[in-house]
Amino acid sequence: MSRIKIGNAPDSWGVWFPQNDKQVGPMVFLDEVAEAGYSCIELGPWGYLPNDAEELRAELDKRGLELTATTLGCDLTDDASVEALLAELPAVTALQKALGAKYVVLLPPMFTDLFTGADAMPRTLTADERAHYNANIARIGKIVREQYGLVLCAHPHVDSHLETEDDIEALLAATDPQDVSLCLDIGHHAYGGGDACAFLKKHIDRIPYIHLKNCDGEVLKEMREKGWSFAEAVTHDIMCEPWKGMVDFKEVKRVLDEVGYSGYAVVEQDMYPAPEGKPLRVAKATRTFLQDVGIG
Repeated sequence: MSRIKIGNAPDSWGVWFPQNDKQVGPMVFLDEVAEAGYSCIELGPWGYLPNDAEELRAELDKRGLELTATTLGCDLTDDASVEALLAELPAVTALQKALGAKYVVLLPPMFTDLFTGADAMPRTLTADERAHYNANIARIGKIVREQYGLVLCAHPHVDSHLETEDDIEALLAATDPQDVSLCLDIGHHAYGGGDACAFLKKHIDRIPYIHLKNCDGEVLKEMREKGWSFAEAVTHDIMCEPWKGMVDFKEVKRVLDEVGYSGYAVVEQDMYPAPEGKPLRVAKATRTFLQDVGIG
């Protein structure tokens, strides 16, 4: 039996915001993720799923689901934004601790506008800015561990200052492993030019949590040629099913076995806005594929 627990996330149902008229309702997501054969979920944007612990527990229990993680984000170059995130922690962590979810996934800000693709902040950081950026992540991680007994997993992301392997290596070198772990997202890592399998082997001690999806190299090339925003590229399936993109998931499986990975692997396939019926169809096919290659 696999040691890896396979989950899914609201993102795979086109959920990017707490409320949005282009998104499915939370009960539809919960019904369909269970129907597709997953045993656990992430919370998604704060306010999308119920944030009352007993209400959420009842909804999860009736579908045989568990909660794996919450997700938060802020502008890590801006101290006021970091303070605002820290102010959210008491409510967010109280919910996840009540439900046994150990991980807090930290999303960095994109330096491009999600929908227009225009630069929203400088694309590169000076050495001092990089040090401050990493120090803010370390500060959040230390508070998450010491005050709440949870694990912070920084999530490298496309078009962010935590995108390339150089960015990630700098973060790991600058932070205490007790305070900062990684959520390695296979698709985002490929987008940033990285080799997820080699990175897994090198840094498995810092990777307790994984996001599963692939990145379509042809769509990525077209995105760069045409100057698409990330949201536009998502409508062209830049983040695609595991069997379609640049990463060989049979090799991913081999490496996961080699390093003895036994944590969560959560499918998180960007799909905003999600065409009707597509999330469930893709989620079912992805679950079957993962079983066929021996992941979960």
